Amino acid sequence: MPTFVYMTRCDGCGHCVDICPSDIMHIDKTYRRAYNIEPNMCWECYSCVKACPHNAIDVRGYADFAPLGHSVRVQREEEKGTIAWKIKFRNGTEKSFLSPITTKPWGKHIPKLKDEPAPSKEMRDSQLLYGEPRDCRLDDGDLHTLKSNGLVMKEGVYY
Repeated sequence: MPTFVYMTRCDGCGHCVDICPSDIMHIDKTYRRAYNIEPNMCWECYSCVKACPHNAIDVRGYADFAPLGHSVRVQREEEKGTIAWKIKFRNGTEKSFLSPITTKPWGKHIPKLKDEPAPSKEMRDSQLLYGEPRDCRLDDGDLHTLKSNGLVMKEGVYY
């Protein structure tokens, strides 16, 4: 379900541009409004939808999610700690889905990260992921195997 922007609601704040992992949300230089430059390349992570403070970004639903002629609205309510998805069908009926917001501030409620220092600007600007290469076990120059990491296969899952 690629995203699209309601130009009348968008104020060009750029939150969607900053958070988009596929770099397809851009600000129009003439109108100072956000738009999706390549909907087919949308990762469908909906980070832009969730980040938009004006609810200006919606998604185009697939037929298995909602039939032709529907609309999908997302409402993020920080105070309640929820994200609500509302589907409105052509006949006017609505169906809502309510989910908790699971993102937390740095070091809160994530046991292993609470003891880690916040990332520096150099770390944030780096191409490496958090804990890479330390946690990938590639820092010693060796490519590790499942066996060397002490993992064994049990019922189709590595433990």
